[in-house]
Amino acid sequence: MESVWEKTAKRPNFEPLSGDIKTDVLIIGGGMAGVLCAYMLTRAGVDCTLVEAGELCGGITGNTTAKITSQHGLIYHKLISKFGVDAAHLYYRANEAALRRYRELCEHIDCDFETKRSFIYSTDSLSGIERELVALDKIGARAKFAKKLPLPFRVTGAIGFEEQAQFHPLKFAFALSEGVRIFEHTKVLELRPDAVITNRGKIKAQSIVVTTHFPFLNKHGSYFLKLYQHRSYVLALQNAPKCGAMYLDESATGVSLRDSGDLLLLGGGGHRTGKKSDGWRPLEQFAQRYYWGSRIVSRWATQDCMTLDGVPYIGKYSRRTSNLYVATGFNKWGMSSSMVAAELLCDLVVGKDNAYSALFSPSRSILHPQLALNATEAVVNLITPTAPRCPHMGCALKYNRAEHSWDCPCHGSRFTKDMRLIDNPATGDIKK
Repeated sequence: MESVWEKTAKRPNFEPLSGDIKTDVLIIGGGMAGVLCAYMLTRAGVDCTLVEAGELCGGITGNTTAKITSQHGLIYHKLISKFGVDAAHLYYRANEAALRRYRELCEHIDCDFETKRSFIYSTDSLSGIERELVALDKIGARAKFAKKLPLPFRVTGAIGFEEQAQFHPLKFAFALSEGVRIFEHTKVLELRPDAVITNRGKIKAQSIVVTTHFPFLNKHGSYFLKLYQHRSYVLALQNAPKCGAMYLDESATGVSLRDSGDLLLLGGGGHRTGKKSDGWRPLEQFAQRYYWGSRIVSRWATQDCMTLDGVPYIGKYSRRTSNLYVATGFNKWGMSSSMVAAELLCDLVVGKDNAYSALFSPSRSILHPQLALNATEAVVNLITPTAPRCPHMGCALKYNRAEHSWDCPCHGSRFTKDMRLIDNPATGDIKK
């Protein structure tokens, strides 16, 4: 199940750590956020090191649909209702700035970067679209209403954002990694006050940035309560008409579409990790109905960390930790959020003020309805008397028939049939 990005990118190789080292800033986790952060710090003259337990961008970054946009579903009316107009405007500004920074960097990188329009569409009621348009007007966003779209199915309306973008994430990330000190196959085992212990040696660092998708340190930050994981699926179709833009259904059960060269990418089938699903079947049925002359040439799945309030956690790991930072909870918008995270974290590490630090602070209020849902899910699966159990916090694992894996409905760890770790926050295999 390789993504089209993994099939078409030349992967660099980095040696594992060998022995003890010192560095000013240590970044743990080699996905897009970690690579961007390491690149920016290195360019700024900061002594920086990145360690990755597996291969660079070998996890979620390689399975994204690679849209770079500030249009994150129908989010802005929700942000206004929770945080106010000023905060919603800051969120928009942060993501528009991320888009501009990508555009600047991609001028010098061969990564299939393309400026595209982005649309959120509805096939049902227009109420959500209309509500979002009002919110977008309040924050001064560049948005337009569209009554029709050039798609093979009927829509009742859509919101369009101009000058958004898409690209090849691995070509981009691998190009940025040149000149950055990176150690692959170097797994962090323990964070001590004086050093980080890995399977390959000890690293002393003045500041530590955790970009491991789901934070692995449980005793600070309460991320096991503040996050849950969401799984979704992608098909790449050959011999399908080009769609010409990026599209996303406002419904949770809808489909996203974008072109990639001569392929059409369909995304959807989302569900909480560990819950029953039909995997790729809904997308296959969608393709048979609307793109009946096409052929599936690739399929893959991805996983996203979801926050309590729809805003990523970027900043100090917790109020009680100094010189320890985190970026997580990108809520399905990992490309633009990775850039926001890298810009913000680099400022924090070097002691520079950043206008977005309060908005994305991981220490903001956790009093949201999703907290109760996460807690309930954890309790139910902790008391479920079945095996195997997740080594992260002991929840009962559920078998994923579509992908032949054991998945944790509490926090989203995943394991192969022979109990080898696939996705964190668990940090090791299940002992048989």
